[in-house]
Amino acid sequence: MARTLPDLTADPTRDHKRAVLDAGAVRDAYRRWAGVYDAVFGGVSSFGRKRAVAAVNRLPGTRVLEVGVGTGLALPLYRPEKRVVGVDLSREMLEKARERVAAEELSHVEGLAEMDAEHMAFRDDSFDIAVAMFTASVVPDAKRLFAEMSRVVRPGGQLLFVNHFAAQDGPRWWVERAMAPLSRVLGWHPDFALSDLMGSEVEVESVEPCPPGGLFTLVQVRNGRAVQALAA
Repeated sequence: MARTLPDLTADPTRDHKRAVLDAGAVRDAYRRWAGVYDAVFGGVSSFGRKRAVAAVNRLPGTRVLEVGVGTGLALPLYRPEKRVVGVDLSREMLEKARERVAAEELSHVEGLAEMDAEHMAFRDDSFDIAVAMFTASVVPDAKRLFAEMSRVVRPGGQLLFVNHFAAQDGPRWWVERAMAPLSRVLGWHPDFALSDLMGSEVEVESVEPCPPGGLFTLVQVRNGRAVQALAA
């Protein structure tokens, strides 16, 4: 049953310094990360990735868009009947994904494209499901990402997000605030809040903490055209 977005915002006033990300900063960061991404982040992110793909596999519809496909770590996990298209801003990450598709003969992957997730080239209603894993805190404008994913997914389809969302208090809150000015170097916002992705009026179907220790959260939303107003 759908319910109103829970209060997972962190420091809504955000009175600390935060570096602004742009497409160039993201490309530069992931050019550096491409060669070591799987080794550094593959393990800690595997639980959230597996849960997101398992959720996609249970959903009706075959046309799947993976936004921020990266090196393609999730691609082998989709059921064969799902027809997957992946997009990413980083050419270097996509090269790794293409190598994975070829090496593992992933015939369900129909395409991998270099594309800005905030301005995708797909037509409206092109997909049944769109999933963004560890991507929302990377793009310059997460609400624009949300609106674009809504546009390319048919009404009634599903939007899924796995991401780290900032703590509201405690030691981790202070660490995330301290790291915020380093966003351009890291290539993501350590202090990213769920309210940075979608407004409180959006109804979500489920919110599920993921291991390790709830560091990541899986959020599932049924698509409705009303959410496009968020990008206006």
